[in-house]
Amino acid sequence: MIPATLHQLKVFETVARNGSFTRAAEELLITQPTVSSQVKQLTSSVGLPLFEQIGKRLYLTDAGQELLLTCQDIFEKLNNFEIKIADLKGTKQGQLNLAVITTAKYFVPRLLGSFCQNYPGIDVALQVTNHHEIQQRMLANKDDLYVVSNPSNDIDLTTKPFLNNPLVVVARKDHPLANKKNIDLKELNDQPFIMREQGSGTRESIMKLLAENNLSVKVKLELGSNEAIKQAIYGGLGISILSEHCLFSEGMTGELTILNFKHFPLKRRWFVVYLAGKKLSVIAETFLDYLLEESPKMSFPKSSILAR
Repeated sequence: MIPATLHQLKVFETVARNGSFTRAAEELLITQPTVSSQVKQLTSSVGLPLFEQIGKRLYLTDAGQELLLTCQDIFEKLNNFEIKIADLKGTKQGQLNLAVITTAKYFVPRLLGSFCQNYPGIDVALQVTNHHEIQQRMLANKDDLYVVSNPSNDIDLTTKPFLNNPLVVVARKDHPLANKKNIDLKELNDQPFIMREQGSGTRESIMKLLAENNLSVKVKLELGSNEAIKQAIYGGLGISILSEHCLFSEGMTGELTILNFKHFPLKRRWFVVYLAGKKLSVIAETFLDYLLEESPKMSFPKSSILAR
């Protein structure tokens, strides 16, 4: 049995995660010589090198990779133990690690606000990113739960739908098609179009719609956020397809409208997912139950800016 302390394992895990003794020392609020000393002692206990340095970069050895996996397993079990002890005491305490795609930021904080009011002992680490980065986080098992609009088929997931996510065609209110009804999809061919970036779930849905209808829009601009797209629409650069959720509480009063195209809104759903076989912590299970129960009760009043 390797004689290693939890402190040594924590120091090692922090170095491995940061790829740097200096950044690990900064995160742990200890000196770099202390970090080096702890890793050196742990390396001696293991009997094999844990890191190798090539140039200025630090790499894990095979032994280091195995130890990192072991550390992550140990810390996860300890965290779950602390959470379960708090649960046995009649309290909910601990941290929820949640990652959501960018459009979900328009409603997830509302749910988190009421959730944290009900469970003040729970801290939330929320990551907002696109579908590609979400998949990378899934593969690294970095979070408890994920909120997505298009669950990956390449990763084995447990998937639960919980809220509608309609996609609509958005333009400036003075657009020539603003007052028309039942606009044919072919009209999209003639419009300058603003597209989300590669890796976006909204972009994937748009491309699927275009392919199914043999359409090819003129992409005027590619942007990495819904906020940037809304500003571009207002600037007269074109139209776009967005989740209706990102239009609620819109600040540009009276400037945008939803065009009345046939086959719109596109019906999509929000999903909460986690890795299949993953044992959720008490905190994650509590939030999952809360999300599934409370999200259908959420009201999304139509913004005064939107004309149909």
